[in-house]
This record gives sequence, C-alpha cells and structure tokens, in this order.
Amino acid sequence: MKTSENVISVRHLTKRFGDFTAVDDLSLDVRKGEIFGFLGANGAGKTTAMRMLCGLSRPTSGSGTVAGFDIVRQPEDIKRHIGYMSQKFSLYGQLTVRENLTLFATIYGMPASDIRRKADEACRALGMDGVRDRPVRDLPLGWKQRLAFTAATLHTPDIVFLDEPTGGVDPATRRKFWEMIYRASSEGMTLFVTTHYLDEAEYCHRVSIMVDGRIRALDSPAGLKQQFRAATMDEVFRIVAQDARRT
Repeated sequence: MKTSENVISVRHLTKRFGDFTAVDDLSLDVRKGEIFGFLGANGAGKTTAMRMLCGLSRPTSGSGTVAGFDIVRQPEDIKRHIGYMSQKFSLYGQLTVRENLTLFATIYGMPASDIRRKADEACRALGMDGVRDRPVRDLPLGWKQRLAFTAATLHTPDIVFLDEPTGGVDPATRRKFWEMIYRASSEGMTLFVTTHYLDEAEYCHRVSIMVDGRIRALDSPAGLKQQFRAATMDEVFRIVAQDARRT
C-alpha cells in the first residue's frame, strides 16, 4: 500500500570516473510501498545509480537518504535495511534451500533465534518443504527465482532492489514472480526494479527512463504513454531513448 512517506529521497546525485560522468544530477523520490521501475538502455547509468542507492558506491556529489539513512555518511546502515536480488548472482548453487535462506538471513543481520523459524516458514510458503535439503543448483529456474526473492526479503527490509530479476525466464514464470512483487508491495515493502522487459514497466506504479546518465522521463505508465502519445511502454522507451549517445 503506497503512502506519502518517501523511503528514497536523493538530490543532485552525481558519479564521475575521471572525465566520464556515469550519473549526472540524479534527483528522485520513491514512496513506501511503491513499485518503482528504473529503466534505461545499457550504459545509461542504472547500475551505477543503484550502487549509490544501495550504499555500495560513494557519490562524487549530491545528497540523499535511503530507508532514512544518509547515503554518504551511513552506507552500512542502508545495507542492513535493504534487500537485493540480481539476475546474475543471487543464490549459492552448492548450498541447500534452507542453507541459502539461513546464509542470507545471517548476512542481513537477523537475530539467530529467528532465522530457523523464518527459514522454515519461508519453505512452507514457497511449497518447498519437500526440497529444503536439496542443493539449489538442482531446482528448476522458476523455483530458484522465487527462492532468491524470498532470500532477499526474509529480513523484511524497507526496500528491495531487483536488478533485472526476471531475465531468462518464461512469461508464465515472470507473471508468478510479479505476483510476489505485488504481494510485498501490498504489505508496505518498496520495490525498486530494473528490467529490460518493457511490458513489465506496465506493472509498476511509476517508471523513470534514464538516458546518458540523466532521468529523461518519470511518471506512471499511463502518464508516460499519454505524454508521449504512445500505445505501449516500448514505444515510450524508443521515443525517449532515441538520441542516446551511450551504447
């Protein structure tokens, strides 16, 4: 359920690497419970921006807060109050389902007394009771994806960053994954999502489109389609990013 409370609020964030400006004057507010789509072509600056928001990279200039903590002075506090899921690396294949959940709960600082109970509850909720002691590498891709999302949210973070989480999976599996996202949003969690699937942008409450390090468009999917007189988000993206210099 969205509220007026901002859980991400940054102003004029800039990140330079020598003479190259990867993120250029980023200002952004994201509300509690919002599903926020963060779109952009390869090289647009999305990953660099996300790393700053996650407390993994210090901005060259600018200010802001994530989950109530200062991105410059309190990056370690930010890391403890967020979750993160990547398409490329989210689970340890040689560990079992329960071991993965236990590991991530420990990394995120959950009390030891809660970890086993929460991990067992998660296995039941996922329908994985019967495979909790199987190595994750043996699971179907759709199960791995749902498990990765659960591992990133087991500690009930304020915000979970999802970096192209549905890459490589079939449409039916993507739809089930988005059901998990909507459920988390309804419970007050904020979802910050990057994706290359433009149809998924339609599922977000609001969407930004980044081009050459700057946000060029930001609104609800319906608002963006109306603004750019487009029928789909794919058309919106093509219009906004047509003059991009980076590839």
